[in-house]
Amino acid sequence: MSTPDFIRDLRVSIGHQLLWLPGVSAVVLDDRRRVLLVRRADDGRWTLIGGIPEPGEQPAETAVREVEEETAVRCVAERVLMVDTQPPVRYPNGDQCQYLDINFLCRPVGGEARVNDEESTEVGWFALDELPPLSEQALARIGLATRDEPTWFAPPSPHPA
Repeated sequence: MSTPDFIRDLRVSIGHQLLWLPGVSAVVLDDRRRVLLVRRADDGRWTLIGGIPEPGEQPAETAVREVEEETAVRCVAERVLMVDTQPPVRYPNGDQCQYLDINFLCRPVGGEARVNDEESTEVGWFALDELPPLSEQALARIGLATRDEPTWFAPPSPHPA
């Protein structure tokens, strides 16, 4: 994911300090029950599509925009699959971020899957039983997309009495 300008501007003031940011990811599932994945240019891993909303942008709009920017596939967001806080990450340049991720199930409505920006080296549709190696997090999200269940979220921690 390339760094949005508004975050670059913030970094001028705060340096590498931890930033709490919204994040959006998408499980794009077609009518043949294949999932759209990208191979990241920075580390070579296959992953779901995601990104950071621009200021004022609705999360579903971000999911749709990111899918098209990265893969040239047009889609519609159909439902929220999961809302969760990701562990903090430290990037090679020292920047620290922690994301509140909203994950959407999306349905493709047009376009031909291809590498459409510098963030990935490959794009592909994968049958659910022929997925490349993926993180547990991506597999969990894909699993949620294949079931008709309520949105997943971590339950609140119990308060001490």
